Amino acid sequence: MGYEENVKTIIECLGGAGNIAGVSNCMTRLRIVVNDESKVDENRLKGLSDVLGLVHDRECAYEIVVGPGKCKKYADVCRSMGVGAKEQSTDKSKTAAMTASQKKGFKSYLKILGDIFIPLIPGVISAGLCAGIAAIITQVVPDYANNEVWSVIYNVLSFVNISFMTYMTAWVGYRSAERFGASPILGGMLGMITSLDGINSLAQIIGLYNKDAPLTSVLHSGKGGVLAVIFGVLLLSIVEKKIRSIMPESVDIIFTPFLTIIFCVIPYILVIMPLFGYISSGITWVFGQLCMSDSLIVRILVGFASSAVFLPLVAGGMHHGLVALYTIQLHDLGFVTLYPALAMAGAGQVGAAIAIYRKAKKVGNKRLCSVIKGALPAGFLGVGEPLIYGVTLPLGKPFIMAGIGAGFGGALVMAMEVASTTWGPSGIIGAFVMTAGPLGALRSVLVYLMALVISYVAGYIITFFTLHENELLPEGKAASKGVTADGDKPSKEYRHVKHGEVLFLGNDDESYGNPFFYSITDELGIHARPAGKLVTAAKKYDCRITVSANGKSADAASLSELLNLGAVKGTELKVSAEGNDADTALKEIKSVLEKEL
Repeated sequence: MGYEENVKTIIECLGGAGNIAGVSNCMTRLRIVVNDESKVDENRLKGLSDVLGLVHDRECAYEIVVGPGKCKKYADVCRSMGVGAKEQSTDKSKTAAMTASQKKGFKSYLKILGDIFIPLIPGVISAGLCAGIAAIITQVVPDYANNEVWSVIYNVLSFVNISFMTYMTAWVGYRSAERFGASPILGGMLGMITSLDGINSLAQIIGLYNKDAPLTSVLHSGKGGVLAVIFGVLLLSIVEKKIRSIMPESVDIIFTPFLTIIFCVIPYILVIMPLFGYISSGITWVFGQLCMSDSLIVRILVGFASSAVFLPLVAGGMHHGLVALYTIQLHDLGFVTLYPALAMAGAGQVGAAIAIYRKAKKVGNKRLCSVIKGALPAGFLGVGEPLIYGVTLPLGKPFIMAGIGAGFGGALVMAMEVASTTWGPSGIIGAFVMTAGPLGALRSVLVYLMALVISYVAGYIITFFTLHENELLPEGKAASKGVTADGDKPSKEYRHVKHGEVLFLGNDDESYGNPFFYSITDELGIHARPAGKLVTAAKKYDCRITVSANGKSADAASLSELLNLGAVKGTELKVSAEGNDADTALKEIKSVLEKEL
């Protein structure tokens, strides 16, 4: 029921169920496509207690960060309620969902790649974990092949990994077709053709195959990898739409898919696969020269830099675009060189959060301490977004310090050439996939764990000695000993601070923070009498006053909505206002709260 109530509130903020055209999720985000942006209340959405962050960088598309596990449950609740079902989607919503592919710019292209690969992440992680554990078995149990139990375990794990690796291009083709508006099965077929052995036979017939050095051939099985598949399916989508536009409806189901695949397969095999084969090889070579450079200094610098800048990519929702690079390396090399260093970013943030916790506890910021305690377990397991949006990013400086701390761990894993069998798992769980590289499985895992500890410690130390306690003062609390949060001596003015973020600067007799927070002390919580007083006060002003608690939000001018918050003694209310009389209204609202609750 808790999930359902939270989802209902999110749906209200998004303009109601009828305004939601599509619902999906990744590891930590609920991904929503809406029909009309003007109906979305972003401020109210950001203020919900279970919303850690909001990314809105494409028309009609929202990424709501709610955390690992919860995002999938929220998406399931939406589907069970019939919200965002495909059959409800209008032409307008479908157009909105495709907006990113029509926009130009590097970030838009990364988003497209992310849309293609995100649904594949569960398979990628499962296959990679199986490959990593199988690699560990070969070192821990050298004679596993002669032991019936270990041999069965090893083979089962290998089957899972091979099932993904063998047909990776098919999965990418299927997803690309969904993304570009083509028939998914045709995209899957085109992707599967890429990896068939028959490609080698065809290449020999037309003189494009080198038997002595197959991988140097102009054309061979797997040539071009996922990049070729993505662009091949893009061509397929264009051809299919053109054919369907002129095909009579009575024979569309028969001839459109047949003609589409026939017209596309020849140029795909003879042109797109060879072309993107060289492009893919070039990308692999460039990152190989950086991540596996013969120069130790180069590897250290690349490891530090890549770890340090990864958190901003995550905060901007662009990190999923990198999965194309991971996939290219995994397809061409059998392992990923860049991911182990990027996995350190979350560790640096964990260290920074622990430092923030110690200082926040010292100044009595219970709210911030509670957020950190709730987000740290996920952080240790490699899910960093709760800490990003709930702790380090709002504070600003710790977000940068966490990246710098992560750089030291990234430098170590890159220097030691640790590689992974997949991407996705990081933190402590990531140790099971860090089994590739010249050190061997066990030593690679130990180096990775050592790098994690280094990132924890570095993130902690750098943040602890650069963050001032006055930056962590509780909401509405002036700095102690006559010093404000920015270190200046106060006169009549003071700062309201929320997790280090200045909410307003003004005279304490005239203004209140917008939003401000208030903890209920009344034994009965919000009941009819104080709710009525709040409604009376709210209706006097030309503004909308919102009161939030327990993952719900209420209009302060609505008695039923206030009572429906279920706010009891000890509940922290978040009060905000929008409109001409916002400051004056909040002054009276806080006065009512102090008298009545």
